[in-house]
Amino acid sequence: MNILIIGSGGRESAFAYKLSKSPRLDQLFIAPGNAGTGAYGQNVNIKVTDFAAIASFVLENNVQMVLVGPEEPLVKGIHDYFLNREDLKDIPVIGPQQEGAQLEGSKDFSKQFMDRHGVPTAASRSFDATSLEDGLAYLETQKLPIVLKADGLAAGKGVLICETLEDAKAELKAMIADSKFGEASRLVVVEEFLKGIELSVFVLTDGNSYKVLPSAKDYKRIGEGDTGLNTGGMGSISPVPFADETFLNKVEERIIRPTVEGLKKDGIPYKGFIFIGLMNVEGEPYVIEYNVRMGDPETESVLPRIESDLLDLLEGVAQGNLEQRSYTVSPKTAVTVMLVAGGYPGDYESGKEIANIENVKESIVFQAGTREVDGKIVTAGGRVIAVTTLQDTLFEALQQATADAGRIYFEGKYFRRDIGFDLI
Repeated sequence: MNILIIGSGGRESAFAYKLSKSPRLDQLFIAPGNAGTGAYGQNVNIKVTDFAAIASFVLENNVQMVLVGPEEPLVKGIHDYFLNREDLKDIPVIGPQQEGAQLEGSKDFSKQFMDRHGVPTAASRSFDATSLEDGLAYLETQKLPIVLKADGLAAGKGVLICETLEDAKAELKAMIADSKFGEASRLVVVEEFLKGIELSVFVLTDGNSYKVLPSAKDYKRIGEGDTGLNTGGMGSISPVPFADETFLNKVEERIIRPTVEGLKKDGIPYKGFIFIGLMNVEGEPYVIEYNVRMGDPETESVLPRIESDLLDLLEGVAQGNLEQRSYTVSPKTAVTVMLVAGGYPGDYESGKEIANIENVKESIVFQAGTREVDGKIVTAGGRVIAVTTLQDTLFEALQQATADAGRIYFEGKYFRRDIGFDLI
């Protein structure tokens, strides 16, 4: 098969790495890809939201499946675009149609969906410009801290945890009346704060059956000891030690099954990944959010543990017979450490030459914010490289990934040396 991956980050590098191992793969294309994805296939300089250019490339190169990495093209309807064109409708797109993508594209939509189908989540109410005064009054009745979420996509920045009532009121006004997050905060979800330990569970579904992929825990804060500003993710581990069989059974019974069944009841076709962001509150799972694609950097920890042929699983999604496909997971532990540019998540410099990638022997190097200039690999983003290792124990994996992260060099490089150590 010829396959096109849409995206350019570490997640797409991991997809490319995994699919390149399939005996059934013929040609692999990545649009736009990065300096590392060229090792697994051919990079194609097309924007992820340029649907017309993607369509032309697919037809010209006999692409037989499209795997969508990031959320933006899904929320903007790339799957619907294919279905609505006679010359494209038979080419499977892995990723939900626009309606299903609202599980991530609209926090209010996802909250209503969970309430409708009995999926455990934090209590909430939504407010817009017409109900701002009601929202301010509602805040006075709630416990602190309280969570404010922009309804739409806000590049991971639209969630605020407010410690005081004054701060909550000021932020709600800023989000709705002053468009703090632009169109994304036209509607704001005010949500109960859940105290517990976060983790992520990933599901692959054909709309009827599903496979539960390995659980993972990511680390969002820039500083060691989970301090400092939020980022797109500084590292991840899989599996999660506290997510034992009892806990994961609760997740499947109370969350995964009602979610997949709920989509069917609502008449929402869904073929692709469901990322379920969870909070473990004293052993009970609650949904914080849905995403409609795999996470990053969790993908870089999850995919190396899947022993089955990923292409075979994706074909099962496309054909609607996923339950018939074999699926096995390695018992080993994966640890991913993210190397970021100096200054990230604030202003950072790009164009710094990266050295010593070839000296990493015991880990997989997934490039993310990189590009090739005059035969050299240089930095081209905030999160530059994910280093993933697979070892027998969590401690061994932590040691190896951290050591290998130290072997790669570029000016201003920073990485956390404590990823996963809170779980030992």
